[in-house]
Amino acid sequence: MKMVIIEPLGVADETLMEMASELKDKVEIVYYNTKTTDTAELIRRGQDADIIVVSNLPLNAEVIRGCMNLKMLSVAFTGVDHIAMDACRNQGVTVCNCAGYSTCAVADLVFGMLISLYRNVIPCDLACRNGGTKDGLVGFELEGKKFGVVGTGAIGERVARIARAFGCQVYAYSRTVKDLPGIEYVDLNTLLSECDIVSLHTPLNAETKGLINRDNIKLMKKTAVLVNTARGPVVDSDALAEALNEGRLAGACIDVFEKEPPIEESHPLLNTPNTIVTPHIAFATKEALVKRAVIVFDNVKKYLDGKPQNIMK
Repeated sequence: MKMVIIEPLGVADETLMEMASELKDKVEIVYYNTKTTDTAELIRRGQDADIIVVSNLPLNAEVIRGCMNLKMLSVAFTGVDHIAMDACRNQGVTVCNCAGYSTCAVADLVFGMLISLYRNVIPCDLACRNGGTKDGLVGFELEGKKFGVVGTGAIGERVARIARAFGCQVYAYSRTVKDLPGIEYVDLNTLLSECDIVSLHTPLNAETKGLINRDNIKLMKKTAVLVNTARGPVVDSDALAEALNEGRLAGACIDVFEKEPPIEESHPLLNTPNTIVTPHIAFATKEALVKRAVIVFDNVKKYLDGKPQNIMK
């Protein structure tokens, strides 16, 4: 049986292969430490693999069909919207994800970006370097703000708990309602209209694509800030950009877009005021990438033992 690690996983090559070594008695291991999005090359790399380990390279239906021996995909990511899941189902491929590895990392960035925006950290840095002062750069505190969390999976729950620690009133909207002390569940429109900060933590699927759209952005306060570390298409970027440009929203913190970076300079959210953008880095800390690799290979081990875990339907 052959396992192909089809792209780098953000861990040093030597460390990665050492982590994978416990599987060497069960599978032949082949590692490609370069990225490619070329369909033909991806098929070449995976065509005789029984198991493929992939991070965020898009594996389209042609790639899945071209990997004729494929039985299992261990995806080093929480979401699998970059994987042709229908093709996997048709070929009987088991797909396992790495839920939980980036919970702390993503929550950290939510508040890092938010505080940077609230306290004008980037303009303050520039002013200080250029002989300026705090004039026009006095910011805001988190304490007392109404903080809305959309999606209370592991990441959303952690964000909600941290928001409470900052002294925020926390509201939540989610498909699944949990018993979380001090957190009030409300409908989406109520959350959007009441909250000073709205942080998105939903997966991308048919129900959540365009969840934040032109109509419900109009419900938000003029002083509100939207944070998106979930998936780009959860938000209508054009509608959000219009609201920011017209002063109908105070700001936005955006880590995800409709495609993986690099992002075209013409993208509307790269040209809006009071907007902090990052290149899909919320999940990427040194600690999280090691956690991710541990889960990836544990998923493979459990699959080989006939006890697959973290299965995506």
